[in-house]
Amino acid sequence: MTSVDALVDAAQFRKTLSRFASGVTVVTSQDAEGRDYGMTVSAFSSLSLDPPLVLVCIDQSATWHGVLPQSTAFNVHILRDDQEAVSRRFATDRAGRFTEAAFTRGENGLIQLDGVLALLECRITAIHEGGDHRIVVGAVQSVRHDDGEPLLYFRGAYARLTR
Repeated sequence: MTSVDALVDAAQFRKTLSRFASGVTVVTSQDAEGRDYGMTVSAFSSLSLDPPLVLVCIDQSATWHGVLPQSTAFNVHILRDDQEAVSRRFATDRAGRFTEAAFTRGENGLIQLDGVLALLECRITAIHEGGDHRIVVGAVQSVRHDDGEPLLYFRGAYARLTR
């Protein structure tokens, strides 16, 4: 038991964090044999502008958390507000995620989902243990973005911006 465990109840901590609206992303990568992997990730953040770095946090209980340490790169797809179905597809372990998705391959050979709000191609520079997650740091190699609104996650549900 850590000092945080003793001070904050896990259920209350989770409920409190659900009040923080986050964007929804799908992260894609490959294992050492070149098999494609992808999962929905809301724990994504910019880390540095100079050099351009981002981080994603992957739960160690996730099916493919072990893939990233054997990978050299990952792509982050920031989903637009009409891509809830894409997020749900990649949030499960079901087969056929990629057969149901329109995509191309990027410069790094990884899957790039079509129609996303933004895409970042990243080279893995560090992986850190962080409680029950792995923190994967990526140096951004290329970006692209389009107009539109983001898909959000708030209080355990998908949400959209209202202006």
